[in-house]
Amino acid sequence: MRALSPTSVRAPFAKYSHGIETAANLRLVVTSGQLGVRADDSVPEGAREQVDQCFANLTAILAEAGATPADVVRLNAYVTDRAHMAGYMAARDAWLADVKVPPASTLVIVSGFTRPEFKVEVEALAAVPEGRLNSR
Repeated sequence: MRALSPTSVRAPFAKYSHGIETAANLRLVVTSGQLGVRADDSVPEGAREQVDQCFANLTAILAEAGATPADVVRLNAYVTDRAHMAGYMAARDAWLADVKVPPASTLVIVSGFTRPEFKVEVEALAAVPEGRLNSR
């Protein structure tokens, strides 16, 4: 992967890339948006804890395909309040701490989700070398 960061565009505000170029021999792994809900249907109260759960869910889904956060080329995130942005960004940066080329990323404020206790949702797109994909 190669980050696309033209000098004519302002540098990214945080740990993300303006664009990502991938090689032709990669397969896509696409996730649905993950909410901050645990397998037992419990939901952490705080936005940061929900974001951490979103990233834990994404990690598990990616691992099922033989992928890691380093393979993610795009993140889309949605929060219900501007106050949740800092927690999201801190959790995202922690999740990507060991990633050399950070993914492209979008963060949007939305009016809500399917249940009122949900504060954040995150989806990922990964590009994985074919030999590393798990097959079932």
